[in-house]
Amino acid sequence: MNIVEREANLKDFLLQKYFDASNNLPSWVITSCVIALTLSVLISQYIPTVPKYIADLQVLGYQLNKFGFCLICVVLFYLVKSGLGFLFYQSIGDGKKWTIFYFTSTKFYFILSFLLIILCVTHYYFPVDRNKLFLYYFSFFATVFIFKVFFYLFHKNNILPEKWYYKFLYICTLQIAPLLLLWKLLFF
Repeated sequence: MNIVEREANLKDFLLQKYFDASNNLPSWVITSCVIALTLSVLISQYIPTVPKYIADLQVLGYQLNKFGFCLICVVLFYLVKSGLGFLFYQSIGDGKKWTIFYFTSTKFYFILSFLLIILCVTHYYFPVDRNKLFLYYFSFFATVFIFKVFFYLFHKNNILPEKWYYKFLYICTLQIAPLLLLWKLLFF
């Protein structure tokens, strides 16, 4: 990120304005990859099993384990969610806000990636009870989700559409529904 952001430190990266920024797309891609990997590492220990129809698939003699299954699900989740977000902004005639949206969300997910890395290190290198920790993870992610919704609603860049019903539509269909779908895919 230091090379992509041209020697900017963390404070400069987080406080930069959209019109002063460069390399927004590579920053977004790198941050998304880190989030997908760390989230997959963290939740792969909690999924009960890989579904039989997925476990039976073999490519070149390899089959997916829990981590691979989680990684594919999380990557597909973010690709579909990003694609639907892009289509949402294009369909309401606010396509220029899409670039401002992913610029602003990159900063949110950048900070979240640090928190996920800390959780992964704690989870794998310290003696913790994983069953009790799951409830803490669940409450942590619920808090992060609620904070993210308020971050999007009240950010100074006005990244969500102006009309209240578009904001409600975005939050319900592109924030809540995909998370419920991912939860069902991984844990049921």
